[in-house]
Amino acid sequence: MLDLLGRLAHRARWWVIAAAAVFLVAAGGWGAGAFDDLAVGGFTYAASESSRADEVEREALGRNDADVVVLFGSDRWTVEDPAYADAARRVLDGLPADRVEGVTDYWRAKVPALVGTDRHETFAAVQIAGATENDRLTNYLAIKDRLTSPDLDVTVGGPLALIDDVNSQSKADLTRAEALALPILFLLLVLIFRNLLAALLPVAVGVLAIVGSLAGLRLLAQFTDISIFAVNVVTLLGLGLAVDYSLFMVSRFREELGAGHPVPAALRRTMVTAGRTIVVSAVTVALALASLAVFPQVFLRSIAVGGVAAVLLAGFFAMTVMAAMLALFGLRLRERRRRPAESDPNSGAWARIAWTVMRRPVLVGGAVVAVLVVLGLPFLRISYGWLDTRVLPASAQSRQVQDAIERSFPDSVTRPIEAIVTLDSPVTSSPGREEIAAYVERVAALPGVRQADVSGLAGDTARVTVRFDAEPISEQGRELVDAVRGVAPPPSGTVLVGGDAAGFADLMDMLAQRLPWMGLLVVVTTFVLLFLSFGSLVLPVKAILMNVLSLTAAFGAVVWVFQDGHLDGLLRFTSTGNIDVVQPILIFAVAFGLSMDYEVFLLSRIREHYDLSGDNTEAVAVGLQRSGRIITSAALLLVVVIVSFATASVLVVKIIGVGLALAVVVDATIVRALLMPATMRLLGRLNWWVPGPLRPLYARWGIRTEGGQPDGERAAV
Repeated sequence: MLDLLGRLAHRARWWVIAAAAVFLVAAGGWGAGAFDDLAVGGFTYAASESSRADEVEREALGRNDADVVVLFGSDRWTVEDPAYADAARRVLDGLPADRVEGVTDYWRAKVPALVGTDRHETFAAVQIAGATENDRLTNYLAIKDRLTSPDLDVTVGGPLALIDDVNSQSKADLTRAEALALPILFLLLVLIFRNLLAALLPVAVGVLAIVGSLAGLRLLAQFTDISIFAVNVVTLLGLGLAVDYSLFMVSRFREELGAGHPVPAALRRTMVTAGRTIVVSAVTVALALASLAVFPQVFLRSIAVGGVAAVLLAGFFAMTVMAAMLALFGLRLRERRRRPAESDPNSGAWARIAWTVMRRPVLVGGAVVAVLVVLGLPFLRISYGWLDTRVLPASAQSRQVQDAIERSFPDSVTRPIEAIVTLDSPVTSSPGREEIAAYVERVAALPGVRQADVSGLAGDTARVTVRFDAEPISEQGRELVDAVRGVAPPPSGTVLVGGDAAGFADLMDMLAQRLPWMGLLVVVTTFVLLFLSFGSLVLPVKAILMNVLSLTAAFGAVVWVFQDGHLDGLLRFTSTGNIDVVQPILIFAVAFGLSMDYEVFLLSRIREHYDLSGDNTEAVAVGLQRSGRIITSAALLLVVVIVSFATASVLVVKIIGVGLALAVVVDATIVRALLMPATMRLLGRLNWWVPGPLRPLYARWGIRTEGGQPDGERAAV
């Protein structure tokens, strides 16, 4: 199949390149509007008790949360001055009624908590109209330019402003990352290939991947909710893997040209070798990302759907557009000077490293494992948290508002638990009041509860607000949620518990339930795919264990950097003292797939020589010699892409970028160059063991190159 694809790519090269140019223009125009169609939020899920509590509360009592917080300040006046009140009221009263549901300010509500400690600051809570979060964001964007005053300092914060700031910052970060990554990638490729034309091709395919990823996200958004937070991660994957796969193609093509093969044969040989590796790698990475779909959150599901699309696009462009460009430029891509080691691939620098390691496999392997375990130790004390305004830089308005409220409005910084009580009878009736009062008394008696009172009544529904001193996003907050949920409801009613603490507790419970299934899906699919690729039961197990070790080291470093706050000045972030709970899951899925990318490439070269020689030790040395430079180069290029995204000002993207960069560096260096040959040497011929009953399965469904690679070779894919 891949041999046929190579033939077609050569014959139809001009048609393929023309189609790519048309795609670039059409997808570029379509994808430019991706941000407008993507969903905001996506971190909760409808089936949770906290989400159902919020839904019942909105329907029965109206929304009790502020969508926008407008912070007023004045150096001249205090809030008691009529001029201050008139200036602030002009801003608030000028908001269009069709965009705003309600406004709560100090002058209307006479709530002391709305006034700052110096009496020069106050804030108003604005509820924006709209049935969904996207509707409310649209209405907020329509009025935000009106939230200014010539007489007062006005700063806007709150949930919708936070989303808007993250959206704007993400666009700026994406543009900067692309502008930073592409020139550096090109320069590195020039150094790697020593050929200007060969260096341009992977960059061209990378641009196609960026455009295709954005267009794909927008297309997917027409059928399902896609979180806006997925854009940076999906674009990172599309660009990074497109360049990596293109590097594999160009390198193998030049190797085949150097061996004396004409362009058509060299292209076909490239497709059945490097092309096979790309197919296996892309499917492996896609399956790892698809495992995120087991979680019900739009955010993680968006990464799953968008990430799979980006990976498959990267592989598709490498196998079609890159193949067509190789056919078009042909001999102009060949290397002018052969490397000294190419005449004897068993004697190069990478082969010498392999032989050195394999002479002392226990010592080297044990030392590498020990280093990785030590690096991963900080992960044992990880503290999970959730998103807040500190994901943004200090210059963001929404963060400035939150900082000011915490500094000057201590009495208003409360995120209570809210119990939504629904009775069989009206809550204002005499029996209803008695049942509600008894329930409130039971809740107020719980350890850790500072105050519990009724804050809303309508029809058969009441809102009981539970205030406490613990941090909502903490173990104590989760324990209090469990305690409130354990309180007996009124005899004729039901209770749903919501609020920030309840939302976090529900999230943690859901992750604990779904995470084992995600891990099982990743392990099983990876095991099956590697077995079908290499005909061994041992190699998949070894690959999975080595991946877990390298990921553990990366997770430990993430905790040390971001939770403990080390390198905060260098990386320009504010440590929250914890790690957003979904970040390790996301890093695991992406990094696991990327690690398998290099595993597949290296094992393919080892297997290729092992099939010829039958000597496991020599196959490892030759395989590492022939792939070590390419793997290191591919990892370097991928790290450049990842680090360019790690410069993002949004902390969520920065953590993902740094975590992935560390995982790739560890995997492509000490794991592939040291741990891999050590374990391969220790296992010997056992590496290729497969029980008799499974041999027909591999013979029938194995993903392998058949024959000895003459011009008529073919790939059974």
